[in-house]
Amino acid sequence: MNKDFRQDFGMLVNKLYKKENFAFARFSDGELFILQNKELKLDDNFIQVGERITGGPYKPADFKHFDPNQHSFYRDKLIESFKHRQDNYYKGISCSCCVGKESFDWQIDLHGGDDESLTWANLWVNGNYHLFIQNVLPLLYSRKCVFIGHESAQLDKLPFFVNDFRVGYNAMINDYNKIDEIKEWIKSNNITNHIFLFSAASFTNLAIYQLFEEHPNNSYIDIGTCLAPMMDLPIERDYLQKYWLHQGGGDSNKICVWN
Repeated sequence: MNKDFRQDFGMLVNKLYKKENFAFARFSDGELFILQNKELKLDDNFIQVGERITGGPYKPADFKHFDPNQHSFYRDKLIESFKHRQDNYYKGISCSCCVGKESFDWQIDLHGGDDESLTWANLWVNGNYHLFIQNVLPLLYSRKCVFIGHESAQLDKLPFFVNDFRVGYNAMINDYNKIDEIKEWIKSNNITNHIFLFSAASFTNLAIYQLFEEHPNNSYIDIGTCLAPMMDLPIERDYLQKYWLHQGGGDSNKICVWN
């Protein structure tokens, strides 16, 4: 399918503007490695993918460990969330310009083909990030939002949050039961037309899938690190540094292509 980075961004922003409920889960390179059943470890100053170990800039809020021999249940749930089809359920995947054609095609094959439910995992970032700050962030101030993210995130600068659910290290595994806690809160309080904003690594994918399937009268959006500077979280990612430190260039100019 022929997709456009800016047009897909506008499509989701328009849903927010019209207050149309939807879900958007981002399957970035970390989720890709888990789907491929490769051991993944982000730790102090290193990244391990399979047997390959390289240096990395990650801070404790980003640390995780997926071991195929121990965590197959959670990979199965991730595959479920990736293959799930439902009206207004969108999945961002790693594009060919970022992970290469072979990995891009592998994702499409696992999904069972390309369709309108697939878009970019990078949709909010890189060359679209300034548009996220200009167009998405202002819309949140007129909505009731719920934050799901790391226990160290500070929310005092973001007054649109009416509740929050916190996760810690390796949340996909260690905090999996938090999904049922959120479901119960939605059900018990008859929560509708709220925006649930997720910044919780791979836990996000499992939660968005299950919550939207059971409670589709809210929106569930993976924002990743987009609001990290306002939450006093690390801003090591290139697109954040280029924007907030006024450096320009780099990933802040990158317009991702589909295939």
